[in-house]
Amino acid sequence: MKNVVWTGTWVAERLGVELVGDEMLSDLLGLALRRNPRRAHLLVSNVLGKHVPQSPSVVYGHGFALGRRVRELLGAEGARAAVVLGYAETATGLGHCVADGVGLAPYLHSTRRPVPGVDTAGGFEESHSHATSHLLLPENPALLAGAGPLVLVDDEFSTGNTVLNTIRDLHARYPRDRYVVVALVDMRSAADLGRLAEFATEIGARVDLVAAARGTVNLPEGVLEKGQALVAEHETTESTESTETTEPADSRRPGHPGAARVELGWPRGLPDGGRHGFTPGHRIRLDAALPAMAARVADALPEGARRVLVLGFEELMYAPLRLARELEQVVSAEVRYSTTTRSPVLALDDPGYAIRTRLVFPAHDDPDDGPGERYAYNVAGAGFDAVVAVVDSAADTPALHAPDGLLAQLAEHTPSVLLAVVPSYVPARPSTERSSMLPEPLRGPAFSSYAPDEVGWLLQDLSDVTLEAPTEEREEAIQSGGAHYAESLPVEYQPSPQYQELFHTALGTSAARIAQAVGAVTELVLAERSPHPVLVSLARAGTPVGVLMRRWAKHRHGLDLPHYAVSIVRGRGIDANALRWLAAHHDPADVVFVDGWTGKGAITRELTEAIREFESAEGITGFDPEIAVLADPGSCVRTYGTREDFLIPSACLNSTVSGLISRTVLRSDLVGEYDFHGAKFYRELAGSDVSVDFLDAVAAHFPDVADAAVAQAKELLATDRTPTWEGWAAVERISEEYEIHDVNLVKPGVGETTRVLLRRVPWKILARAGAGTDLDHVRLLAQQRGVPVEEVDELPYTCVGLIHPKYTRGATGADGKAVTV
Repeated sequence: MKNVVWTGTWVAERLGVELVGDEMLSDLLGLALRRNPRRAHLLVSNVLGKHVPQSPSVVYGHGFALGRRVRELLGAEGARAAVVLGYAETATGLGHCVADGVGLAPYLHSTRRPVPGVDTAGGFEESHSHATSHLLLPENPALLAGAGPLVLVDDEFSTGNTVLNTIRDLHARYPRDRYVVVALVDMRSAADLGRLAEFATEIGARVDLVAAARGTVNLPEGVLEKGQALVAEHETTESTESTETTEPADSRRPGHPGAARVELGWPRGLPDGGRHGFTPGHRIRLDAALPAMAARVADALPEGARRVLVLGFEELMYAPLRLARELEQVVSAEVRYSTTTRSPVLALDDPGYAIRTRLVFPAHDDPDDGPGERYAYNVAGAGFDAVVAVVDSAADTPALHAPDGLLAQLAEHTPSVLLAVVPSYVPARPSTERSSMLPEPLRGPAFSSYAPDEVGWLLQDLSDVTLEAPTEEREEAIQSGGAHYAESLPVEYQPSPQYQELFHTALGTSAARIAQAVGAVTELVLAERSPHPVLVSLARAGTPVGVLMRRWAKHRHGLDLPHYAVSIVRGRGIDANALRWLAAHHDPADVVFVDGWTGKGAITRELTEAIREFESAEGITGFDPEIAVLADPGSCVRTYGTREDFLIPSACLNSTVSGLISRTVLRSDLVGEYDFHGAKFYRELAGSDVSVDFLDAVAAHFPDVADAAVAQAKELLATDRTPTWEGWAAVERISEEYEIHDVNLVKPGVGETTRVLLRRVPWKILARAGAGTDLDHVRLLAQQRGVPVEEVDELPYTCVGLIHPKYTRGATGADGKAVTV
């Protein structure tokens, strides 16, 4: 039932202030008084998540809806080119939500926190605010230099001075044709209504305005003086009381224990917000990490908690908002969201006043403008059973934990205080400086069984670190979100004599076919990509193929091509340090990424997004993210040797066919800011190593297939090779048909199916009806692991491996038999 008392009544009656406009205006806004020489009243938003705790879905929904309206205004093409700019501190989260609604647009917000070593790309003043200086500190200045529309987001649009100051400053540096101003409420007076159009004419650009509601505040003469007198009167009363809240003293909890920390597992290198820019790639990484982070918070909440507040920190609004919104989906408690603020507002315990209580505490982020006070409104007395304080690491200081600090203040008013710290993102040093700090590539025989000229590994050697975990434990951790697959290694599969014999038989029958595909894809690369390419294989499945392509170029053309192996991790992108090293030593335009095969195209998509994100962040351009592969059964790339799904013997084994190198590892305690991703060299498996045997067997057929490979390449050059992504569509269909509902658990193609059987917990194998010897090794592995093989008509791949969904220890397969490891 709607509350009949408007939270602006108290101010309206005493100052004669009148709020007029759209019908929904009073639902969106309340009124309060603040200590400010320019404006006595404060419009308090009920849906912003700053002063009034609100459902995170409501807060996010309002911003996202505004973004959708901007998208409609700009059209799909304009939205794709748009950049969104939000205002500190109040609208940092709102701007982020608008960017999401626009369609995953790049986002930047202004900041009042100077960051040493980061150049200012602009600044402006906010005339009515208590703290005026806004800085723009993008990690990549090119973020503001594009010609596409700039979308400026604030919580309210009143005089328009802030927006005009911003546009004037930025337009002088980065002129463009179109701006869109977005606000929750358009509160311009009649006198200010024409200023935006006049300004647009002055600068020669189009300026649109999008708002959720429109209205104005009618202020009687002398309102500023009356407001200041009211503030002085009630602050005097407040200062004589024992607390900065109106909550009864006997309801507080003196001596309450300190806050319990919750380790979120925030993704390494992911910005905490838009202070230095937040790209679509960042947003994708955040989306992927949120369920596990929210689960950790949910596990830490006290049993029986009915009302939970997620409390953000000044400019850090979006990360806690998204965390709160995710938490809202997984707990039965009522979840609310708000943030602390620098803005001093008078608190009065009256249902007709928007700010009922306030907590006052010392600033705890070592602010440039001195210690000062900070505030949390409408938290005390709100009946929260738990408060989750979310701050960035720059604010996790002794002042936060002091007896008069925020955590102690919260502990007086709620039974449980949790602290979650998000790492403060600081742009790294320039790429040239960082690349000089990186080591030279590792080479055999010290690292890998390949000859030193065959490949240089842009990895760090973790051979002395114990990283292996039982397969079933890894699967549980991966599927539950408790760990990423790249944080550990599976125990290396040791092939039985029967399986080794099968590998050699398969190699004997397929070596010529592989050699022809190697030749065809290498010829395509030389014809279309670069006459002197730098081969960069994706470790480790791509590395044998990269070595073979290098051998073909030398055999056929006398070229001695550089070849390196780098790490790429699904969900975390490519090794940025490896890219920096490559850019410092080679022309990025010559780099050709190489992999063994495509399945559904997940790595293809990952690489495309990672390269775009890297170039945006670093300002280094020229890398072509398209992968060259031996086989493209998923129809995900243009550069391939064949699109048939057949047995590539290097997929039959793990390290023993890939230079004795493990799959790559990315774990924050092992891989630092200036480190390459890691991997292990399994020297102890040298007796089983067939890596060079595989290369030599395929390369021996180069003379025999040379003419056929060149002819195949010419035919491909004349063919429309536009990816159709048939593999991705097939995987989605299979995921739904078998009620898995997670495409990451569906691994299509002979190579990916083999990986499932060697490294994961397989549920069942789908085999195309009538598939022949290409599946002999798959059938043998399935038999050894007790996994059923189901023949399927019209399967788009030769086979598909299904990982056991929602795996737990002792899970059973579709036939009811135990899934063993």
